[in-house]
Amino acid sequence: MTDQNDYTIAAVDRALLTLEALAEQPRQGVTALAKRLGLTKTIVFRLLNTLEQRGFVVREGDQPVYSLGYRMGVLGERAGHQNMLLAAARPVMERLREETSENINLIVREGQQSLVVATLAGRHAIRIFALAGRHGPLHAGGGSMLMLAWAPHTVRNAVLSEPLPRYTDDTITDPIELRDRLELIRAQDFNISVNDLDEGAFSVAAPIRNAAGDVVAAISVAGAIVRLDDSRQAQYLELARAAGREISRKLGVGPLV
Repeated sequence: MTDQNDYTIAAVDRALLTLEALAEQPRQGVTALAKRLGLTKTIVFRLLNTLEQRGFVVREGDQPVYSLGYRMGVLGERAGHQNMLLAAARPVMERLREETSENINLIVREGQQSLVVATLAGRHAIRIFALAGRHGPLHAGGGSMLMLAWAPHTVRNAVLSEPLPRYTDDTITDPIELRDRLELIRAQDFNISVNDLDEGAFSVAAPIRNAAGDVVAAISVAGAIVRLDDSRQAQYLELARAAGREISRKLGVGPLV
């Protein structure tokens, strides 16, 4: 049997130990950290230098002492938001899967990419679903495009100014057409994508808002196009929008129409 230690990356483990040590006791220097961690000063210096460049630790002025940096705060805040979102969304996602038997995805935006935070596989023999943790483009896919539509202007402009990769024959690669589509999504407050990201797949997505009313995630019903007709599309859209409103209320938003 393979030992679990065979899968451990020593450098990553040491970096995490360094962060944990600084979390317990900030303002430590290389010598103190090396002694505490049982590592050489050369290794600790290289670890700190790498972490400092990424913003995970910060050196206090010209003093040779280190503390946790701003990136730790950013990660902590995001983790808190995502944990709250997951707690609010999970039972709603489970019910939505029972109502539709399709794949249910919870999607957020991370920079200029979409991120699948959670997913529940459908009940059908033919299933098309994304894995949790999967990053994707913002200009294709039901939830992804919805997140782009509600992203800050700087993000939308950045995506529109770059080449738009084609994933299927139905992927929008013209920035003018994409801009028009995003305006339509904002006006409708939902998005239905068919065959634009994964061949033969559809996605019906609705927004999730936080207490301030900002769109922070999208919930989508997704599956194979062969199962999508006008009646099911209307049903899935109604259910997805109701799910989005319910999760939004759990996050503290006021009554939604």
